[in-house]
Amino acid sequence: MSTDVSTRPVDPAYVTAKPVNPAGLPTAYEHGNRLTPEGSTVDPILVEIVQGTLASVEMEVETAIGRTSRSPMIRDAHDFRAGIHDRQLRKLTGRSYSALVHPIVRDFPLEEMREGDVFFHNDVYESEGGIGHLPDLCVTVPVFHDGEVVAFVQAFGHHDDIGGACPGSMPSGATSVYEEGLAVPPIKLWDAGVPNKAALRIMTRNSRMPDSLAADLDAECSACLMGARRLSELFERYGREAIETSFDAILDATTETYRREILSKIPDGTYVWEDYAEHDGVDEPQLHTQRITLTKVSDAPADPENGRPAGPRLIIDFTGTSAQAKGPINHCGDYVGGNFLKKWLAPILRNLADTPERMAELDVNEGIVPLIEMRFPEKGTLLTPIHPGPTNARTFVILRLLGVLAGVVAKAVDGKMPADQETIRYTGVYGKDLEGNDYLMREVLGGGSGGRYYADGEDTIHVVPDSRNLPTEFTESRFPFIVERLGLAVDSGGAGQFRGGLGYEKQIRMLKDAHFMSIADRSILACWGVRGGKAGAPFQVVIDPGGPDEREVDALADAEVIRAGQVVRIRTTGGGGWGDPLARDPELVVRDVVWGKVSAEAALRDYGVVLTGSRDGGDLGFDAAATGAERAGRAAWSREDDAFFDRGPGYASLADGAAFAEVDRV
Repeated sequence: MSTDVSTRPVDPAYVTAKPVNPAGLPTAYEHGNRLTPEGSTVDPILVEIVQGTLASVEMEVETAIGRTSRSPMIRDAHDFRAGIHDRQLRKLTGRSYSALVHPIVRDFPLEEMREGDVFFHNDVYESEGGIGHLPDLCVTVPVFHDGEVVAFVQAFGHHDDIGGACPGSMPSGATSVYEEGLAVPPIKLWDAGVPNKAALRIMTRNSRMPDSLAADLDAECSACLMGARRLSELFERYGREAIETSFDAILDATTETYRREILSKIPDGTYVWEDYAEHDGVDEPQLHTQRITLTKVSDAPADPENGRPAGPRLIIDFTGTSAQAKGPINHCGDYVGGNFLKKWLAPILRNLADTPERMAELDVNEGIVPLIEMRFPEKGTLLTPIHPGPTNARTFVILRLLGVLAGVVAKAVDGKMPADQETIRYTGVYGKDLEGNDYLMREVLGGGSGGRYYADGEDTIHVVPDSRNLPTEFTESRFPFIVERLGLAVDSGGAGQFRGGLGYEKQIRMLKDAHFMSIADRSILACWGVRGGKAGAPFQVVIDPGGPDEREVDALADAEVIRAGQVVRIRTTGGGGWGDPLARDPELVVRDVVWGKVSAEAALRDYGVVLTGSRDGGDLGFDAAATGAERAGRAAWSREDDAFFDRGPGYASLADGAAFAEVDRV
């Protein structure tokens, strides 16, 4: 019978292990090493079979969760993901990012685990960096072969409510994690197939939506147990040695691919850039800096202690990042050497692939970890917060870091990276429905992606794989409002030789008094343009547009009152533009006006295109001579004279009137 984690004997090595997490728990667990000796050989066909099976199992787990869960956030918006890890806690799959197994193995040794066990946690500060805020609940199931743990199946996702100061468990003005909901350190939620009903009751009792929470957890636990059975069958079919050699081969291939195809594109040297969150929900709006100093070294020596081979390496140094915020925009990134952040940020590097088609083929799994070294500032910054600092809006930091990495790499490669995007913000309404029952509608709306050196940005994308906006038919049948418009926000994409993608415009009319909530950034600042491209339009929410009570709502709001009959208009961010707008093909500008993506006014204002005819008349075109004259009278972007990045007009309001930052020049 297994020993409770709080009373079992402790190995002396754990007692003296450094570092120790904020709860005083040791971190001397085994992780990150190879399963087989260097140079082990395996049939390449078997490697393909194993890799395909892993992807299939991961997708089957996600499909099962999507079909059996209950909450709109999980079932309909698909704000969750699964992951498969080996017994060294290395992520094997690359279709989606996932949380970490590290906190489970830290607290529950492998030899004490049994088939049918399900582990659970959502405690940000005890997650080793894998959980960003309390609504992200994580379940982990060990996979067994011949009585020993050989792998893990894990799922985590954003759930509707886990308690806290406001519905949805994301209070915008929180000053500690204690206001954000129920924090559960790693526990055994199922013991050898038997659910821990007491723990489940505690969690559901703390939720405003207990039935949805219970159903979602049951779906996730059952799906991961199913996935564990599928993987166990793989081990039974081919044997442990062959499968583990295949695991090593899969990760080795990723390491070599990124070393050869991606890191080789970045010139050796050191590059610096920074970007900002604009508010934290507590203090007045200000520039909360996130800075990256990127160093590319082609001949770094081997670092066996940290699992880093000799050869090319990226060193990402976050020194210069602002102090920990009073409000909930902090992110615990400095655990396990930044393991979660490495896999979170690495997809940005795929933009350096030779073609978009090749980019789509590149997975991000544990194989990228040896190629990246992260250096964090001392405790007490946005990325190294001290408990009990609040974290529920940590997307303001981890989303921004994607852009900071893209920007600093852009400086190294003459701009051949996408412009900026902001593709997560939480909006929603809550109150009493038409039958008098409590409801909560929380939605994660995407935005436009940045223009690229070869193409426009995409419209209304989402950084979470396979996520989507809530279907109108579903929301209107379940909640007391009507969706009057769901379309593209005209002119929201940043102007450029390659235009930024457009954000959403969504308008809902309330049928009953309610409260509106928003957790969003980029309402003052904007998604930056690069190499002459202009910033996109910022996020905006207006209640009763055109009516007697018209007012703009702050991007961080918990309980903005909306009256029955009033409309809420939400416009999400547009992506930044790439390249000088005066270099854009006028035919493409005409096409954008015909498609309703760019207004006729913006065609002239932003692109210098003089239109002829009309959209309604079906004869829209442009005057080539007049357009040439208009453009000739304007100054073209100059690398020598102008900033490499355009942050939009909102930046000056937070930067004492400065048009750009010192790091924006190259």
